[in-house]
Amino acid sequence: MLQKRLMWLASALLALSGCAILGVSHYDDLFGPEQPRQRVVDYRQGGAQYLQQVKPILDNRCVVCHGCYDAPCQLKLSSPQGVERGLSKELVYDGTRILATPPTRLLFDATTTAQWRDKGFTPVLNERVQTSYANLQGSVMYHSLRLKQRTAFPVQSVLGEEYDFSLDRQQTCPTMDEYEQYAKTNPHAGMPYGLPALTSEEYAQLQSWLEQGALMGEVPAPKTSVISQVNKWEAFLNQSGNKHQLAARYIYEHWYLANIYFSDHSHSDFFKLVRSKTPPGEPIELIATVRPFDDPKVSRVYYRLMHERSTILSKTHLPLALSDKKMARLYAQFIDSDYQVSELPGYAPKLAANPFKTFAAIPVKSRYQFMLDEAELIVKGFIKGPVCRGQIALNVINDHFWVTFVDPEKNASPAVEALLIAHDDDLLLPAAEQSNALPLSSWAKYAKHQSDYLEAKTRLSEEIFNRGGKLDLNLIWQGDGHNPNAALTIFRHFNSATVVKGLVGQQPKTAWVLDYALFERIHYLLVAGFDVYGNIGHQLITRLYMDFLRLEGEQNFLNLLPQSHRQAIKQHWYRNSHLSLSEFINRKSLLGAPSHIQYHSHDPQRELYDKLTAYLTPVLHTEYDYMSVPDTLKTLNHLPIEAINTLPQVTFILANDELGELKGYTLLRHNAHFNISSLLNEAGQRAYKEDYVTLLPGFVGDYPEAIWYLPNQAHITAFSDGLKRVSDEASYQALKAQFGIRRTHPQFWQYSDLLHQIAQHARGVEFGLFDYNRLENR
Repeated sequence: MLQKRLMWLASALLALSGCAILGVSHYDDLFGPEQPRQRVVDYRQGGAQYLQQVKPILDNRCVVCHGCYDAPCQLKLSSPQGVERGLSKELVYDGTRILATPPTRLLFDATTTAQWRDKGFTPVLNERVQTSYANLQGSVMYHSLRLKQRTAFPVQSVLGEEYDFSLDRQQTCPTMDEYEQYAKTNPHAGMPYGLPALTSEEYAQLQSWLEQGALMGEVPAPKTSVISQVNKWEAFLNQSGNKHQLAARYIYEHWYLANIYFSDHSHSDFFKLVRSKTPPGEPIELIATVRPFDDPKVSRVYYRLMHERSTILSKTHLPLALSDKKMARLYAQFIDSDYQVSELPGYAPKLAANPFKTFAAIPVKSRYQFMLDEAELIVKGFIKGPVCRGQIALNVINDHFWVTFVDPEKNASPAVEALLIAHDDDLLLPAAEQSNALPLSSWAKYAKHQSDYLEAKTRLSEEIFNRGGKLDLNLIWQGDGHNPNAALTIFRHFNSATVVKGLVGQQPKTAWVLDYALFERIHYLLVAGFDVYGNIGHQLITRLYMDFLRLEGEQNFLNLLPQSHRQAIKQHWYRNSHLSLSEFINRKSLLGAPSHIQYHSHDPQRELYDKLTAYLTPVLHTEYDYMSVPDTLKTLNHLPIEAINTLPQVTFILANDELGELKGYTLLRHNAHFNISSLLNEAGQRAYKEDYVTLLPGFVGDYPEAIWYLPNQAHITAFSDGLKRVSDEASYQALKAQFGIRRTHPQFWQYSDLLHQIAQHARGVEFGLFDYNRLENR
């Protein structure tokens, strides 16, 4: 009996393998073997059609889901190189991998389509014989669009369980040989997935483009005036001499994620600061390392500005303006400062991952002022960088908190510099372990380092503040009287996050005060040192180490409060928590020195927030002032808890004001927690009755989960009143049917275009396309 079963199984496997072979042979027999094609052509040879007629459709209908790291199947349609690269079945975000996986960064980790095929990527375009018929029948993209066109799509209703919108959903990523069977099994899975089909005109345009061979053109090269700016900045960053080279390395390691533009020229041209094997004047030859401080394996690194030709996405857009004034500032900070660099540091992991050793020659004040000048940009790096995707990566921070900074004049004293030099080994970061780490042994080591550093830091602080130094608001940086980066607000939206300038929204549960060493470590932990392709140990240590840094920032804030209240407030922030090692270590950093801030109430934390707001008022950014929204919408800040608990994290509202002008607003839901000590049991620490919402003018967040359209004052009033009465899923869905733009709304794409038009007008250089991967299905 067993033998018969084995024979049957062998026959079945043989038959299945034969079918697979026949499937491959079928396309080979029809259209010949696959062979990557050269599709990027000159503007006059087909590039113009792509840029003018095809790219706008791809951007506004496809890139809104297929844009970057977290695009399904790694399909990045925001550039010709991404279209040609195609699909991968491998996950970028995988918190369980035992070993690090090779990176697959576009432009960096392969430079030709053939190289991407060797890395396992499969085409979405026809790579067999180039005939009109073959270009359609051999294209995954065409069949995906066609499947959507021929399959009925619900109108204004909640989609069924066959649609899976979860971030960790299983990805199929069918090849052309697999697509027929995939379509039979998943008739609902045409593209755009879970959204209305393209219009007949849009579909015909893409069909014609695919039929003709899917030729593509690059966006135009920058104007001569912009190129002259590029040349000037490349000359500045590549001067000879140890001092210039060390300064350029420091600048690069903090700016490499930025989308650089020149403030006195067009904002349509952005550049990435990259490391190249070739000097200015020659074509850029990228140094493709995992981290910006990894060994470049060349005798001389050149820092170059590479034209950014991909579509700009809100979720990865970090704009940075360069100007003559900025260059003069950098000269003052790094070149004119009185210090010597006798020898350039190397790139050994334990050295390069420790900025306090690598850049010890540069004065702390210069480094810290440089970071503060663009504090929002630096924080955006770890808010918008690849580390901040997914709930486990983000449950190390609260949903809403304010951030201020220690004044550089106070933070760069000889005593502080001596502390950092003496304890530079204790400031070593997990990136020293590279991308494959053993979490438990590494964790114990870094816990000991943090404990030793905090003990020394606390001891020095006690000496300073007990011997004449005043623990008061003068410790807080006031933005040099003009810089709005002095105050930031961070919002966490469960599995994404946002940072904006200003002290935005209601007074939050917690706040951070960052000093130089803390700010620098956060950057090298979550941005420069983080590898999204790293193993579970690397990702786990990064998350656990961030516990230390969050607690240290909170502790700096608590030390401004009266001694009598510090511990009680800290205990309220960490209710119901078992004392973790992180909390135990950071408990030692609560100062015994008194605060010299005068308090007059029984709620000193609220008083401190008021005092900070008044102290920073001259530089506070007010674009997102939640009190400036119309009164008819302002009432949404006081929704009943039953209504709040039904809301998603990020809601965009399009509403006409009294003058009939359509404007955008964001309703943010903040999830409250008894504590955020738990790595895996966040739900168990939720304080649902303490959740609250903030309605802000403009758009805050990159991943809208709900969109509402309120064309007149009557709709605004009815919506506001209706949302106050929402108490469960049924009443929420009933309201959504009245005013919501669901995934299934027949005019979804028209409203999407309207949303982006308003955002572009309001955000200016900050604008990028939103991402629809988190749109709710309700």
